[in-house]
Amino acid sequence: MLRAILKLLLGLMFRVRVDGHVDALLRGRPLVLASHDSLLDALLVVLFLPGRPLIVLPRTLAGHRIGALVRRLADCVEPGDAGGGAVKRLVRTVRAGRPVVMFPQDRVTTTGSPMKVYGAAGVIALRADADVIPLRIHGTLHTRWAATGPRWPRQRFPRITMLLLPALRFTPRAAGIGGSRRQRINDELQGIMQRAMAAAEPRRSLFRALLDAAALHGRRTRIFEDVRGQITTYADLLKGAFALGRLTAKFTQPGERVGVLMPNIGATVCLVFGLASRGRVAAMLNYSSGAESVRGACAAAAIRTVITSRSFVEVARLQPLLDALSSCSIVHVEDLRGTMGLADKLWILRALLHPRSALPETDPAATAVVLFTSGSEARPKGVALSQEGMLSSMAQLRAVIDFGPDDKYLNALPMYHIFGLVVGTLMPLLTGTRLFLYTNPLHYKVIPEYAYTRDCTYIFGTSTFLGNYARQAHPYDFYRMRFVISGGEKLHPEVAQLWFSKFGLRVHEGYGATECGPAMAFNAPLTYRAGTVGRFLPGIECRVVPVPGIEQGGVVHVRGPNLMQGYFFHDRPGMLQPPRSEVGEGWYNTGDVVSVDADGFVTVLGRVKRFAKIAGEMVSLERVETIAYHASPGFKHAAVVEMTRSGESTVLLTTDPALDRIALQQAARQINAQELAVARRVVKVDSLPLLGSGKIDYVTLKDMVVL
Repeated sequence: MLRAILKLLLGLMFRVRVDGHVDALLRGRPLVLASHDSLLDALLVVLFLPGRPLIVLPRTLAGHRIGALVRRLADCVEPGDAGGGAVKRLVRTVRAGRPVVMFPQDRVTTTGSPMKVYGAAGVIALRADADVIPLRIHGTLHTRWAATGPRWPRQRFPRITMLLLPALRFTPRAAGIGGSRRQRINDELQGIMQRAMAAAEPRRSLFRALLDAAALHGRRTRIFEDVRGQITTYADLLKGAFALGRLTAKFTQPGERVGVLMPNIGATVCLVFGLASRGRVAAMLNYSSGAESVRGACAAAAIRTVITSRSFVEVARLQPLLDALSSCSIVHVEDLRGTMGLADKLWILRALLHPRSALPETDPAATAVVLFTSGSEARPKGVALSQEGMLSSMAQLRAVIDFGPDDKYLNALPMYHIFGLVVGTLMPLLTGTRLFLYTNPLHYKVIPEYAYTRDCTYIFGTSTFLGNYARQAHPYDFYRMRFVISGGEKLHPEVAQLWFSKFGLRVHEGYGATECGPAMAFNAPLTYRAGTVGRFLPGIECRVVPVPGIEQGGVVHVRGPNLMQGYFFHDRPGMLQPPRSEVGEGWYNTGDVVSVDADGFVTVLGRVKRFAKIAGEMVSLERVETIAYHASPGFKHAAVVEMTRSGESTVLLTTDPALDRIALQQAARQINAQELAVARRVVKVDSLPLLGSGKIDYVTLKDMVVL
């Protein structure tokens, strides 16, 4: 009777729905591994899962009244029963076909993301040869029984969904002995819980995700600020997006790719969301790449209209660039306000009152934005990213790092870069995380000051940018900082050491590509290994294909929900070419040579294009640069290939006026590098050319080599 009353009551209050592979509980040897976002989770499992499961009670419920209620309603194994007898009982129960529910995290999350797990569930899964069923419980994170911080939103009766994912076999990598075996069991459990969180991301459009965030966190929440000092609430963001979406729809067509030539300010954010709300595609143009590159980008993606800001063009001196875009119609955002009539204002008011009915739902599979490759080694290409693909990238990252309303991002990376747009701008706005946008990542003295005065807890940058911020910053500028994330280029060891020695902060490196979202792998706190880029993110499949002449590792091919829709090439303007590699359709050849160790950690060895064949052996230019950084850590170095009469040779360009081959040879011996990896020629330069994203511009660099 008590069970029926509680089930009816909670079902009505929280509109509880059980989805997914429910039938998996009724066959085989089910072992359910549940997320643990609140004290309600175990009670919901007891009331709503079929099969009368045996519950392993989490420690947080040991002395709680909800724990006492769970004991009355179901068979439980107490958290103190950690001995062999309890494990044997659970193994027998699973083998008998009765569902067993465990909470591997054991405690309620305080971060909103998976926390560390305990290996008992893995031991039971192995001994019972269980069908492991991940269970993701949505909604309880925002109830009064959650343990997150004070800024996290609370709802009286949020909708709760219990999603059962497909059953899988627990197969940790080949285990060693003792601690190694336990660690690998824990790692496999951690991966299961992270994949469950990423896979459970609801399918929706980008603008729908914004509406959901505004509804959850409240429209009055002050969510971001730009360099002009304007603090924007969710209500302001929605109003701006509705207005710009309405006005730009007058001179664009559904599905049209619209060029966006704007800096990191609030109007740009509103424009991106506004275009998406109307089914248009924001093509983010790299204004730092020069007129020829921007003109080529517009041609490749068949862009007819470019939206920019008159004041930005004047300050950044971009008029010559606009003059080169003679085939495009140039629209200034300052002029759009004058085109707004009474009908537009009334429509915006109605949209703000009833946002979900004002616009038709956009297909999540539709293109959201077009970005352009950096052009560090070749001519830029247009990369089409879908709405659900971008949201999948955010879900993957949220599954391995924790952030939320208690945090504040500082993002100076431009929005025409995948890192700056998806991670640095859209992700915080869609997760209720406060954001400070800055316009220029090259202001090395100013940015640390903003980190200090705005109490930022997250900062993003390339290795080059982060190194310069650290050198210019006061030791107390990053006193509130708890996460430093590097991407876009290889993290140099001396930059990581500088952040640790000066600020006590570890730099977490991500490995990504425009075609694959901001990250494919990430060196996360729960799975960190120095010298690597961490493990592949949940949901990413990879294959490492050997390369003739390269003994270690191979070229990595990837696919996943975050993969691009395809390329726009200059020779086929406006025609989308889906990804394909020699591995098959839907796979992307990254062109990067990587090695993956027995524990799944990824080491990037270099790009295939950045290997030189010397004396019959393939030598990585990354290795040439590593030797130089070891020999001269306080300066900048970059290596390129030059052709000589005897074949390919390596040239090192360096800002160190005293560096020579003797010092390089000594450094190579110290790090056990092969002699062939020592640069054949050293060229002194005042500075290395950089792209707007912070990467080294190797195209320009090759032109600097004097033969």
